[in-house]
Amino acid sequence: MSEKLIVPKPTLSTIDAGALIVGMVVGVGIFETPSLVAANAQTAGITIFAWFLGGVMSLIGALCYAELATTYPDAGGTYYYLMRAFGKNLAFLFAWARMAIIQTGSIVLLAFVFGDYASQMLPLGEFSSALYASGAIALLTVINLVGLKQGKRVQNWLTVAKVLGLLLVIVAAIILATPQTGNEAMLESGHLVANASSNQTGNFGLAMVFVLLTYGGWNEAAYISAEVREAKRNMVLVLLGSIIIITVIYLLINFAYLHGLGLVTMQASKAPAAELMRRAWGNNGAIFVSLLIAVSALGTTNATIFTGARTNYALGRDFPVLGFLGKWGHGTSSPSNALIWQSAIAILLVVYGAIQRQGFSTMVDYTAPVFWFFFLLSGVSLLVLRFREPETQRPFRVPLYPMIPLLFCGICGYMLQSSLAYTGSGARLGIVVLLTGIPVLMLNYRISRSQQYSSITQKEKV
Repeated sequence: MSEKLIVPKPTLSTIDAGALIVGMVVGVGIFETPSLVAANAQTAGITIFAWFLGGVMSLIGALCYAELATTYPDAGGTYYYLMRAFGKNLAFLFAWARMAIIQTGSIVLLAFVFGDYASQMLPLGEFSSALYASGAIALLTVINLVGLKQGKRVQNWLTVAKVLGLLLVIVAAIILATPQTGNEAMLESGHLVANASSNQTGNFGLAMVFVLLTYGGWNEAAYISAEVREAKRNMVLVLLGSIIIITVIYLLINFAYLHGLGLVTMQASKAPAAELMRRAWGNNGAIFVSLLIAVSALGTTNATIFTGARTNYALGRDFPVLGFLGKWGHGTSSPSNALIWQSAIAILLVVYGAIQRQGFSTMVDYTAPVFWFFFLLSGVSLLVLRFREPETQRPFRVPLYPMIPLLFCGICGYMLQSSLAYTGSGARLGIVVLLTGIPVLMLNYRISRSQQYSSITQKEKV
């Protein structure tokens, strides 16, 4: 292909780029996934090793995405790489998966984090987390429908809340948290051991699914590589530095949980940060950190709803079969149909998660196999495009090619196998939803041909 690409101007310093990557990756998932990782890792040593390994695996993937992003700077990101390497059909299936599985699943994941921590402050009964999650999705969708925009200052304060929550958890564990007394341990042992043993399946592959979910975001952040000054020289430094910082943060927070709660309590807790703060400062401490995390989760959910609706709008604009999504609301600055459609899918997923009684982990099951399938294909696309377009200028090249891309593909293949082998019914549902994209794609071809025929007929009449 020889079309001229518009390349973004390199305006970001290495510090700017590193800060952006850290800010995008370190999300609210770190307040939810550590207990699930510990339950599957089973020992403290393996738990810490899993988080360290997640950092190494993320770095390998980020190097591959850095080459794709600098060579093919396009707002479509993975969608564009897949279309360039494999054609429009596969790119459509990715866009379909992003709309029906990956993006909506992410919205529900975040909403369940909000629900779990909001329930620490004001429980609403057996389905408390699901009620909070569905209410949050509905409310935020309405806010976006009326065209209210989230200000930069609000986003900054939400980031401050997230960082403050992390710092408080670390401080509580290292300085203030004390081991359980004998009476306290006796009172809790039966309940905690029962819960922990039910969660402990000993699946290291599933533990890594949760770890890499929490590290997720670097693939989006690598898109800024085209805007980094002297990217060819600085991208490795940016990626190494930012992912090392993220890995240290995640290791510290897990050391804090293990030190302050112990392995069994950590495995059993749905809200480990709140449990740790409760031990350090009582119920007031638990309520305070729960409020911080809930607010941060709410802000991240809103941002995901905002961006997800716009990618769905683009999908409706590009494919006639989903044309109803490609309409902008009159009198508002929002894609109304895309927002409503996205909200409906997300609330159905909340209901499904509530029925399964493991809302957050069920959504991980739902999104993981499809996510890793397309992640694997993005790694393969790097190999395909290197072979097919050897003369294309590449501002940043993956070091040790082809070993690093092949290793990335191997990691994605392992994670795909793990997400299929060790996850539950949510994974099967995600695959079924992905496969429904095939008849939708076929219908799109029929509609496109019909529109082309009508256009030709009209021209002939004229």
